[in-house]
Amino acid sequence: MKHVVFLGDGMSDHPLTALNGKTTLQVARTPHMDAMVASGIGGSTLNAPDHLPVGSDICNLGVLGYRLDTGYTGRSPIEAAAMGVELSDADVAFRCNLVSLKEDNGVMDDFSAGHISTEEACRYIQYLKQHLQNEQFSFFPGVSYRHLVVWHGGMERMITTPPHDISDQAIAPHLPHGEGAEPVRTLMERSMEILRDCPLNQERARLGKIPVSAIWLWGQGKRPSFQRFTDLYGKRGAMITAVDLMRGVANCIGFRNIHVEGATGWIDTNYEGKAQACIEALADVDLVYIHVESPDESGHAGKLQFKIQAIEDFDAKVVGPVMAHLQSRYHDSFRAVALPDHPTPVEVRTHTRDRVPFAMTGARITPDPCTSYDESLLQCGSVHLHDSTQLMKMLLAIDEQKGS
Repeated sequence: MKHVVFLGDGMSDHPLTALNGKTTLQVARTPHMDAMVASGIGGSTLNAPDHLPVGSDICNLGVLGYRLDTGYTGRSPIEAAAMGVELSDADVAFRCNLVSLKEDNGVMDDFSAGHISTEEACRYIQYLKQHLQNEQFSFFPGVSYRHLVVWHGGMERMITTPPHDISDQAIAPHLPHGEGAEPVRTLMERSMEILRDCPLNQERARLGKIPVSAIWLWGQGKRPSFQRFTDLYGKRGAMITAVDLMRGVANCIGFRNIHVEGATGWIDTNYEGKAQACIEALADVDLVYIHVESPDESGHAGKLQFKIQAIEDFDAKVVGPVMAHLQSRYHDSFRAVALPDHPTPVEVRTHTRDRVPFAMTGARITPDPCTSYDESLLQCGSVHLHDSTQLMKMLLAIDEQKGS
């Protein structure tokens, strides 16, 4: 039996006046996810436990069937695992965003520094290493605006805020605070001084790009420990993604990471390459997890048309080709599910703790009356899960196997 998870990060939304009370999913053309509902079942799930923040790490681990009572320590240590950064027991990893600020560095303008390219961002990280790295703090380059800082012998109990949660807001109330926060806050403030007259910013200005104003540190934690997916569910898995966070999740649970050339995490990502990589991987593994970041990034940026385009491209260029392959190659020996990890509404521009719709189709699934994939499934769907780990059990037919 083969299994596929189509994960459109942040894909669901709220009803919008600009769309006459409809959501982005309801407006977007999604014939392939609609077909998954029509041939299978539709329902809803809540992927973030009440006691944890609504982050892509937490929600995707929930979709993967992991309870986070043990093993989970924070987002950034997972990203460190993706980047091959070995953490000692005394190290604390922080996500390091390159951000653009405005109003004399008092307001968050862009949490992604204009979706800076990886090549250009690495030049900034190298510049910051030359001026800020010391025995206490180390810098590691990542992808686009997403990088890593490790505080050796550091503290992790402070309160930090994701920069995508405070777009167009004053940054002062959201700077790190609490136990151990002062050295981290000082590092961020020093980055503002160093970048103010940075030659790289002068070059960006000549090209009409917004400057990189600062680093923003958040999502801290120590080295995590997760049970391998094969030990937990008896299946071999592979991850296809553009972001270090999900590569780190894969490394932590023993999935094979598959690199796709041109996968960016933005609306220009290589959708077709991801679909082809999934098709090829299915020959070797039991489950492929295809993660597409572009709907989430569009939601954070507040770009309505970008989000609709991202959803339509996900459906047409990823879901469609992979479903066609599953049906022609594996016939009645597959199950597939499509869903977001959490909503990222374009008007809110951050994650919300709402239920999300899912569509599941494949072997031994009796279709319900639902026919379209969108937020209507939150009410009319036939299955409503209160524990997100149950979704993976449904996909793998674990309870059915026990009952047979």
